[in-house]
Amino acid sequence: MTNRDDENRLEIPVPPHPEYRREPLPEFQPKTFEEDPGAPARIQALLDAPSYRRADQDVDFLERDEAHGLRLHLDYLKPELLLTEQGVRHTIVVFGSTRISEPATAQRRVERLQQQLQEKPDDVDVQRKLKVARRILDKSHFYTVAREFGRLVGESGDGSLDCRLVVMTGGGPGIMEAANRGAFDAGAKTIGLNIDLPHEQYPNPYISPELCFSFRYFALRKMHFLQRAKALVAFPGGFGTMDELFETLTLIQTRTIKPVPVILVGRQYWERAIDFDFLLDEGVIDSEDRDSFWIAETAEDAWQGILDWYEQCGEPLFAPEDPGSSTS
Repeated sequence: MTNRDDENRLEIPVPPHPEYRREPLPEFQPKTFEEDPGAPARIQALLDAPSYRRADQDVDFLERDEAHGLRLHLDYLKPELLLTEQGVRHTIVVFGSTRISEPATAQRRVERLQQQLQEKPDDVDVQRKLKVARRILDKSHFYTVAREFGRLVGESGDGSLDCRLVVMTGGGPGIMEAANRGAFDAGAKTIGLNIDLPHEQYPNPYISPELCFSFRYFALRKMHFLQRAKALVAFPGGFGTMDELFETLTLIQTRTIKPVPVILVGRQYWERAIDFDFLLDEGVIDSEDRDSFWIAETAEDAWQGILDWYEQCGEPLFAPEDPGSSTS
């Protein structure tokens, strides 16, 4: 390079630091006590004022009625992003009563109430509780069935990193705990969609921490139950189970969603709880609506039924492009 080139070369300044300035801007330094003795206290009051909080960090603002739409969006968006990041493609959704505990727990409750009744044989309330506890004990085998079903789903993949098909429950105790526990036993990830209720509640301990969610709105929780669902398996349950079951059947009936297998576990319970044949005979549902679900008794029958259903549809439970799938 010639001397003339050196003379004509532009002098490029040193690139600035990406975060810090050599000389702070005036707004980076609060007005001092020496300048105005009252200034620091007034500045602190401004910093503490609710209006100064950033909107996305202002819980009180987000709780306002006018922010209802924002809360709905966040209730959907956070689980959606995290499920996607974890690679969750499809789910098997399991519902059932939170009151149906594992057999040993149900047996201990019966024994405690029997002891109480011996001490107070005329106590009507204890008599009633013992009768209910015995009915729960009779149904406690469903906990075992749900746990076995969760294990079968969990073992259908290729280990804990395979999230192509994951057990999803409402995250609570009872039947939901059993299904999550079965997948946990198999070393698979498992999802719990809990709901924020007025009284404190706890997620069951068998949900994968990165896939345990708390929803504010039932509607958004319901959306996530069905958004990735490849099947719905309903064990004996109450209002919550019935709500999810009938909403799913209605969406299938109206073809608002693509039909998926719906399995009711426990013929004796379901045929007593809901007389579907009566609905058919009364003409308020059609025969094809009655055929949109079936009843199973064992975990193996429920799982094999799902596999057979997809085989009949010509659509395997694991998509053909999924490498290394194992569905048998």
